[in-house]
Amino acid sequence: MGERTVLGFDFGKKYIGVAVGQEITGSASPLGSVKANDGIPHWDNLEKYLKEWQPDYLVVGLPLNMDGSEQQLTLDAKKFGNRLAGRFGKKVEFQDERLTTADAKERLFAQGGYRNLKKDNIDAQSAKLIIESYFEHLYD
Repeated sequence: MGERTVLGFDFGKKYIGVAVGQEITGSASPLGSVKANDGIPHWDNLEKYLKEWQPDYLVVGLPLNMDGSEQQLTLDAKKFGNRLAGRFGKKVEFQDERLTTADAKERLFAQGGYRNLKKDNIDAQSAKLIIESYFEHLYD
């Protein structure tokens, strides 16, 4: 625990949401999303976030089934996390993200109605919530 910076990712086959968080505040901010082709991101676009924010580590959301079991997307998200670690030499943590997309939609709708529910906003907001729930578990 301390003053480390973290980048969080909401993995998807077409888009990967990105957010940045600070341990000291326990909060995060949505940044945007990176296009992906069947789960493989445009690495150059992803790298821009890492260069800009210089994170100490990364958190990838794990899309589990409601009963906690894994699905194909869970395995794809783990593979993505492993590729991030290998490519950028950063420690990668995984965080259960079962309810983040629904939660992200609710929060965005509350902030700005239907106009706010753009895919880019939802993915980035989900990444923000993944970081914040990771921080909550750190403090438990």
